[in-house]
Amino acid sequence: MIYYKTKEEIELIRDSSLLVSKTLAEVAKYIRPGITTIELDRIAEQFIRDHGAAPGFKGYQGFPATLCTSPNEVVVHGIPNNKELREGDIVSIDCGVLKEGFYGDSAYTFCIGEVDQKVKKLLKTTYRSLFKGIEQAFEGNSIGDISYAIQSTAENEGYSVVRNLVGHGVGKKLHEPPEVPNFGKKGKGLKLKSGLVVAIEPMVNLGRKNIVQEKDRWTIRTVDRKYSAHYEHTIAVCNEKADVLSTFDFIEKSLKENINNLVIIKKEV
Repeated sequence: MIYYKTKEEIELIRDSSLLVSKTLAEVAKYIRPGITTIELDRIAEQFIRDHGAAPGFKGYQGFPATLCTSPNEVVVHGIPNNKELREGDIVSIDCGVLKEGFYGDSAYTFCIGEVDQKVKKLLKTTYRSLFKGIEQAFEGNSIGDISYAIQSTAENEGYSVVRNLVGHGVGKKLHEPPEVPNFGKKGKGLKLKSGLVVAIEPMVNLGRKNIVQEKDRWTIRTVDRKYSAHYEHTIAVCNEKADVLSTFDFIEKSLKENINNLVIIKKEV
């Protein structure tokens, strides 16, 4: 059953989502060649708890960490570890927060140092596909309109879209109905109504769309081990256009100030 949110509930989800955005911005200050993802995870957890909230992922269905850290061919759900990030890597960092009974959820893919141009293009296209999907998230449209916008943006550049993993509703639970696939047909699926809050999160691969789950039962990687990018916003459906409850502004400001600068991926809508 789909749970439509009141204006007051949307504001609580916004608060949680903005804390996620600020957490990712805090993490962005420290991302550089030589840092480990477990170090980034500690930074994120401390930041969240210092702001009166709880990590949304830690303990969720047994997940052991605050962040999902997914480098290179890892699509999503990577577990933070002691392996150092290296020059030329990319890493998707997905974060959730639980504050005042409501979740926020967002993800951003970072470049570590200088990254190959074809990988930068993958990130730019995935970033753009997220915002193309968000453009379709208004009352009267359908889930399929969001899905088609994401799929067509990615596939028109020669990339593949992961089919087995989807966006989702967000609220008092981290994952609620409805599912928001990253592929689909215009006009198909659930009709969008004001008060619907969803996380839209394209996962786009440089190679084939196929994925495999590792033995840890969490880590999802591309079957051909080619790179994958992932961006995510939590949004509320409104009458004329989506209300984006999370933001990348804090993250991109941190990246500009980071002297070990990573590449800032800007949308080109």
